[in-house]
Amino acid sequence: MEVTGPISVELYASSSAVDTDFTAKLVDVRPDGFCQNLTDGILRARYRNSQEKPELMQAGNIYKFTIDVWATSNVFLAGHRLRLEISSSNFPRFDRNLNTGEDPERGLRGVKATNTIYHDREHPSALILPLVGR
Repeated sequence: MEVTGPISVELYASSSAVDTDFTAKLVDVRPDGFCQNLTDGILRARYRNSQEKPELMQAGNIYKFTIDVWATSNVFLAGHRLRLEISSSNFPRFDRNLNTGEDPERGLRGVKATNTIYHDREHPSALILPLVGR
């Protein structure tokens, strides 16, 4: 299987916090267990609709998040597996999120965020892959 081009994740999720991060990482897992990170991306929840107009979340509400995982090109050889890792942090690659809506550079105290990902008929979370025919 060949993946070449821009990749994204459509994620339906809720959080106990007013702001949090969602990260996605695409990984090629070899038969011997070695894991090669291919590409990753992050979305700060408050910027889910606009970079110019941040919107905090209401605790417990379900929102749609589109994470740009950027572009890559990789051929998954026979026996290799594709792994998608979803998390709420990828520190130190990306800066921390206090989960409070405060500026992460000036804020002093963070709160724990309990995040829930939904995947059902009403909330079709998905990995969008550009597959190339071979």
